[in-house]
Amino acid sequence: MRVNTSLSLLAASLTLIAMPALGSPSTSKAPSSSKTFKIDSGHTYPSFKADHAGGLSFWRGKFNSTSGTVVLDRTAEKGAIDIAIDAASIDFGNEKMNAHAKSPDMFDVARFPSVAYKGELKDFKNGAPTKVDGQLTLHGVTKPVALTIDHFVCREQPSGKEVCGANAIGKFNREDFGVSYGKNRGFFMDVELEIQVEAKEE
Repeated sequence: MRVNTSLSLLAASLTLIAMPALGSPSTSKAPSSSKTFKIDSGHTYPSFKADHAGGLSFWRGKFNSTSGTVVLDRTAEKGAIDIAIDAASIDFGNEKMNAHAKSPDMFDVARFPSVAYKGELKDFKNGAPTKVDGQLTLHGVTKPVALTIDHFVCREQPSGKEVCGANAIGKFNREDFGVSYGKNRGFFMDVELEIQVEAKEE
């Protein structure tokens, strides 16, 4: 009888030792819902609109070479983007204009070959971000530039991985980045951005 009682007490003690204390935090972590996407350079073309001669006309250009990543966590409603643009890939559809834009008068691509944009995805609605708080590095200068996302959608591919697409718009003053060509001739310094991007889950 004493042996059985002792064994019962030992078993109960071991059970209590194995159980976590009431109210103690769990050491297990919820599975991460974060996904990393690689920019699809064949479907991503940052574009812009800039003034010519103080409102005489407006030129539209784009960059043909873009790379980078997007990190998206819908559950936590957060994410980040890290984009690199080849400044020499600027394209106005006019070779003379392209050559001038690459020169020291404007982008000076020999000295500043890359344009960069890094930011955080913000203000999620129905699982999709609607804003980016970011930093633009252009012509060797880094300053805040915010973007508004007016379209964002993700679709599953046959592989089971996702592809996401978005359109973002914004505006900045090019003089803030040391690109003030034409100001003394009445050119407006404001530049409008409209960026379409596609990215594939890695």
